[in-house]
Amino acid sequence: MHDTILYNSIYRFDDDVLVNPHVLGAPAGQNPVLHFRYIPGARTFRHYMRSFDYTWERGQPA
Repeated sequence: MHDTILYNSIYRFDDDVLVNPHVLGAPAGQNPVLHFRYIPGARTFRHYMRSFDYTWERGQPA
């Protein structure tokens, strides 16, 4: 559980991350899913993982 406002759902699988941006008024299934793969020196994967880590570190057991 966390009290962070989320603007996307992030799913990580090793060196791949799927990001489902939340668009106001549309259910998740009607929004795009972005697929990013870790590449040394690239920024987008780490950008989303910092967001994920920030939320995870502030979570509490339910």
